[in-house]
Amino acid sequence: MDAQFVAGASNVVPATAPAATDIGTARMQAAVAPYYACPGFSGLEATNPLANLYADKFAWGPYAAYKVGNGGGNINWSLNPYKNASWYMWFHSLRWLGQGIIAAGKGDLTALTRVNTIAYDWYRDNPYSWKANVGAWESTMHRTNVLICLRQAVLSGLQVTTLPAKYTWIDSALLSHARFLTNYWSGAWNHGTDESIALFGVGCTLGRTDYKNLAQQRLGAGITTSIDAQGSTNEQSTGYAAFNYSLWGRAIAVLQNCGVSPGTTIATRRELLAKWLTLATNSLGKLHQLGDTEVQATYPWTGTPMEYAGSLGTRGTVPPWRVGVYSAGYVFGRTGWGTDPARGFTGESAYSIRFGPARAFHGHFDHTSITYTARGRDIVVDGGYAAYNAGAYRTWAVSPAAHSVMTTPLSAYPNPVTRLTASSVKANAESYVFTDVPGSGISRARSVLVLKDPDLLVVWDRASARTAQAFQTLWHLPPDQRATVYSRTTAVAMAPGDTTRTVLFQVPFKQALPAGATLVKQAQTNPIQGWYYPTSYDRRSAPTVMLARSGRSASILSFVVPVRASGGVTYSVRQSGTTFIVNLNVGGQKTAIAISGGGSLYRAG
Repeated sequence: MDAQFVAGASNVVPATAPAATDIGTARMQAAVAPYYACPGFSGLEATNPLANLYADKFAWGPYAAYKVGNGGGNINWSLNPYKNASWYMWFHSLRWLGQGIIAAGKGDLTALTRVNTIAYDWYRDNPYSWKANVGAWESTMHRTNVLICLRQAVLSGLQVTTLPAKYTWIDSALLSHARFLTNYWSGAWNHGTDESIALFGVGCTLGRTDYKNLAQQRLGAGITTSIDAQGSTNEQSTGYAAFNYSLWGRAIAVLQNCGVSPGTTIATRRELLAKWLTLATNSLGKLHQLGDTEVQATYPWTGTPMEYAGSLGTRGTVPPWRVGVYSAGYVFGRTGWGTDPARGFTGESAYSIRFGPARAFHGHFDHTSITYTARGRDIVVDGGYAAYNAGAYRTWAVSPAAHSVMTTPLSAYPNPVTRLTASSVKANAESYVFTDVPGSGISRARSVLVLKDPDLLVVWDRASARTAQAFQTLWHLPPDQRATVYSRTTAVAMAPGDTTRTVLFQVPFKQALPAGATLVKQAQTNPIQGWYYPTSYDRRSAPTVMLARSGRSASILSFVVPVRASGGVTYSVRQSGTTFIVNLNVGGQKTAIAISGGGSLYRAG
């Protein structure tokens, strides 16, 4: 996970919902003495073996191990050789000492000496307060946990019950870290939750009731804002939603292990988030890639609806919900959960649509954007999650241009609120209407119709502006597909040798199609377009189909139709009174969609 703090900006998220007041109010009968378990090392130990620690080398992310000390444990904490905020933050976290701490806890005295030397070097070289050093600041809660782990390793490795004099500096360091965590709480988001857990850990480890009580109070303030009453997190990212589910589960365990009742609010909000994450799972068993989210499978938490979603329907109970609409700005839907043997889990279709409050935290400028899976593969993707130091590519990945939306690139994007103004859910179709103002003097509306049997998307974008604009409806396609423009109306995308192809076409409606109405953009660098980030440091060339207009208004009626490789897609149009009807034949399955004189888009057959 990357660094999350923005230098020079406020990183405090105020709690805005009434706090939970039930943490610690009930008595607990503990079977064992209170304890705070070492939470591990975030996987950093995997790339930092003992041999590297003895050579004062640190490795993180895609970068080669770098010698950060003199070989004797004297570290230069100002180093940032790759000029990467995340590298620097994890360097200061000390979590890269994990393998050494684990070995020390098993009695390896050489490892104990080295990790103690490096950790003490940090403590000596970075006296309180380190707030002016954003990497040291952001990693405080991680480093607090490492110090607790080191303390436990000293006791178990030396087989003692109190710290020998050589190691009492650890308790002094824990007190300075608790002081920092007390004075600088990041508030109601994952960072603040992690800080509260670490502060509680110091209280539990050193027997400080004041630290425990403050941490409990902050957890109570944070939970109701971090996870709202519908189960959405405030971080605008499916990946961070999954992280928050784990994090609040850890908060429950930490409280219980130290003899404090976690109450019921945390568990109730986590249950709502479990439903959210289940609905946010596509038909490939992965989370829809929204906001700062890498491609990741839904974890099949036992006993939750995610067990079914994350196991591709092989375990658990079939979820009772097929569509979810959340006021935090999410629509999730699917044709089913794979209970039809003719379809199976991956044979279903699933989609996401973004709307709602302005972009914040780990969100992107993705309002009205759509992702879509069908026929066992990605059909429409998000631009993905570029690392924070990716420069212009990070800017692009967050921008509307990296999402399947109608953009107005000649106007500045004002980070609008987007309203869901109509919705309808039926057995074989869902429809939604979204409206917002994506630029000064510009109004935008998007009607989305999602069909089952045949599975396809119909999207009607319309916009008007006071001044001439470029209007571009973008469809971002997976990087394995090759897209070809066949005519002014149609593009076809397919991966070589695949059993599925995607036919994208637009039907003229209220506006003639100009020359260049359908374009494919791929691997462009100026302007940046036609890329995809499955992970933060993996940028791939990917086709983007652009449906283009210019002027003061646009009406773009587009169809995204996944069909078997040998299947055809044909259509005809007719007018019935004031209603415009498109008759479709998709691989032999016939249907019709209609737009009423009043502007309603619906399934007509």
